[in-house]
Amino acid sequence: MQETTEAFWAVAPGCGEIRRDPLPTPAPDEVAVETLYSGVSRGTESLVFAGKVPSSQYRTMRAPFQAGDFPFPVKYGYAAVGRVTAGAAGLLGRLVFCLHPHQRRFVVRAGAVTVLPEGLPPRRAVLAANAETALNALWDAPPLLGDRIAVIGAGTVGCLIARLAAGVPGARVTLVDSDPGKARIAAALHLPFATPEDAPGDCELVVEATGNPAALAAALPLAATEGTILAVSWYGDRPVTLPLGEAFHSRRLRIISSQVGLVSHRRRDRHSHSDRMALALRLLTDPLFDRLIDGESEFADLPRTLPALAEGGALCHVVRY
Repeated sequence: MQETTEAFWAVAPGCGEIRRDPLPTPAPDEVAVETLYSGVSRGTESLVFAGKVPSSQYRTMRAPFQAGDFPFPVKYGYAAVGRVTAGAAGLLGRLVFCLHPHQRRFVVRAGAVTVLPEGLPPRRAVLAANAETALNALWDAPPLLGDRIAVIGAGTVGCLIARLAAGVPGARVTLVDSDPGKARIAAALHLPFATPEDAPGDCELVVEATGNPAALAAALPLAATEGTILAVSWYGDRPVTLPLGEAFHSRRLRIISSQVGLVSHRRRDRHSHSDRMALALRLLTDPLFDRLIDGESEFADLPRTLPALAEGGALCHVVRY
């Protein structure tokens, strides 16, 4: 009789359930992983759960180990941390990260998991997919020494980008959010905070990471002449209107997009996806990033928890197994 495991499936807009899925026996080049924690992506995963993936992006937005097809039913997610319990001998007993949906146990090829570095607790490691997104964004538009930088959106990715950019010598990084309450997050990360009305202008780099289409237009006035606006958000099926008249051309502004599916062209010849993930995990060994986890719940409660998370909240929610 084949083994089974439990997995979370989104089955309709705002509705999910725990299902029994088959669990194959690992081949010699595969590993079986017992999940300890997974993380909920408040951005992309909320759009998937709400059924707001545009049909034109069904193929592009597939997660590495997604099951089912958009819009529903679909098993989606990409932030699982667990312990290897069977398979490739060199990985037995190791704590690993995998871009896998929410599931108690799973089997994947050995090359699909990344061993956690020494000093990284498994609970914090669920931030790896977000850290990889932030890392890729800063490769796409690398800040220079002394740059003035505004990061709009104090969600998980925005906070990671801001904190990592602040490590550049002389960089002046401000975390910007329309919610004044996010000042507490900025303070915990040792970053200045501003609302959009008080945000500093004349920035060499402005990062838009809110997930709100209106925020991209608000980013334009903050950029210096010949500055870069980096669009990290994915807006799903929502249209974006930009004022590209006025001073957009005379100030020679540049808007570029960043998406984690491809390694940035600036590093693609030297870094694989695996290299990038390993680096993202090493960056997370800083305990300061524990501040980006704002809640925790049991896996069995996910059908009730995820609808509430999709309604609001900005940081990472951890699912405990």
